[in-house]
Amino acid sequence: MYRQELDPLAGSLAASALFAAVPLLVLFVMLGVFRVRAWLAALTGLVLSLLVALLVWSMPVGQALLAATEGAAFGLFPVMWIVVNAIWVYELTRRSGHFDVLQRAFSGISPDRRIQGVIIAFCFGALLEALAGFGAPVAICSVMLVAIGLSPLKAATTALVANTAPVAYGAVATPVITLAQVSGLPLRDVSAMTGRQVPFLALIVPFLLLYLLDGRRGLREVWPVAAASGVAFAVAQFAVSNYGPVELSDIGAALLSAGAVLVLLRVWSPAPITDDAAPSPLPSPDHHESRVGTGGAGASTIDPSPVDRAGAGPDPADGARERLLAFAPYVIVIVLFSLVAIPAVKSRLSEATVLFGWPGLDVLRPDGSELALTTFKFDWLATGGTVLLLTGVLTGLVLKLPVAEWVRAYGAVLVQLRTAILTVVAVLGIAYVMNTSGMTGTLGSWLAGAGGFFALLSPLLGWFGTAVTGSDTSSNSLFGALQVSAAAETGLDPVLLAASNGSGGVLGKMVSPQNLAIGAAAVGLAGREGELFRAVLKATVILLPVMCLLVVLQASPVLSWMVH
Repeated sequence: MYRQELDPLAGSLAASALFAAVPLLVLFVMLGVFRVRAWLAALTGLVLSLLVALLVWSMPVGQALLAATEGAAFGLFPVMWIVVNAIWVYELTRRSGHFDVLQRAFSGISPDRRIQGVIIAFCFGALLEALAGFGAPVAICSVMLVAIGLSPLKAATTALVANTAPVAYGAVATPVITLAQVSGLPLRDVSAMTGRQVPFLALIVPFLLLYLLDGRRGLREVWPVAAASGVAFAVAQFAVSNYGPVELSDIGAALLSAGAVLVLLRVWSPAPITDDAAPSPLPSPDHHESRVGTGGAGASTIDPSPVDRAGAGPDPADGARERLLAFAPYVIVIVLFSLVAIPAVKSRLSEATVLFGWPGLDVLRPDGSELALTTFKFDWLATGGTVLLLTGVLTGLVLKLPVAEWVRAYGAVLVQLRTAILTVVAVLGIAYVMNTSGMTGTLGSWLAGAGGFFALLSPLLGWFGTAVTGSDTSSNSLFGALQVSAAAETGLDPVLLAASNGSGGVLGKMVSPQNLAIGAAAVGLAGREGELFRAVLKATVILLPVMCLLVVLQASPVLSWMVH
């Protein structure tokens, strides 16, 4: 048995926290500064986390290695189980030729690729996050964005940044529900407070997407789309999270946002894109970059201009039946996830879930209570990955592909994702070693000692938790109770701090190595996660101070009326 200690280094919490941060600092520096391949950076971080756990926290070798193996298992299931099956669905549609039809269909909604990007990444991505979460929106939306003509790097960046506003209520509000459970606060209070924070992000994210897609010109020419989608999403998310069923917060917001854009496009359209525009501010990939959506690794195309050209419009040869088949996989996704989200169905499927303590891993918290992280949840039937597997089977049947083609496609996906799988397994290994050894708790406790200044640091703690684990749910599990304890020590409102953990956490998802690996793998850029990290870092640097300032103001007389 191993019992966690918060200040193992000479009784100093600050010195212990400094060592606890080493694995993550090295990981992010290797990714963002030295441009080391993600799998190598992740393995290095895993080795460092094991060394720190053994040498500083005096964790037994066996316990540390078992923690790493549990993290690796979680990386395989459910995380990569979701991603592999999501990309398999895409690969089936690509091999059938219907992804080209999908591209032309989106051009029929609007020939402007910037508008298509907002609809896919922000509106449709939010719906997928609401229903599935855990990497599925990034994987699916990335390949859809490539299909409409975005370069792989731009597609993955756009999908990751867009996957911000809906995260707090993703997977049918799992992060908020988890936060209420671990903090001991009423779900309605936690949901309402979160719903008075994250909608502000929804107002900003669509504008960031336009800037990523087309710089200042995109903002100048297409801002009505960003305003319509952002305002509709924010209003719906606030209203449902405060006054409606918590589980429907993102579903309602995503549908209303998409509806607002479609209504707007009936009465307004931007000027056509010209080729003499200023360059896009996004770091440009090589002009001869491979596009997975148009033939895989061997097919390279030259970007026609610094900003992607608008689509040419629907092909008259695409009949209603072909367009329906092109959208069928995503209709199936929405229908299946909606069915699984029904409480009665979800409860029945969850009966097959197996919970078991990870063999040999025996860890106690500093207060002597059992660490819940050592219990592994194998929800093989209710998980999003299994739903996506069924989606793939139905897609293959609907598109009338031979079963042999299904198998070949699945094998191709596994080969494509081999380094991403290694990266995610190593990153989750780091997270579990840090969490079980007590390193994460040490960092959180050190930040909680900031007194009244903790209102500023509270969202940062949530950001850190999600950046480490790749999940806002996991971040809330780690730090939800700590936030409430810090509130008691500092005199701040516990509901405010608990909610700010989840709200800050949504901004850590885009820079999480786990999600960077998912985004890169989805568009065939495995090994270039460092470029993706540098691109999305700009967005989190913009949005995180906004959230920190909002929480500080809500903790002060200025916006205290928003609390409760």
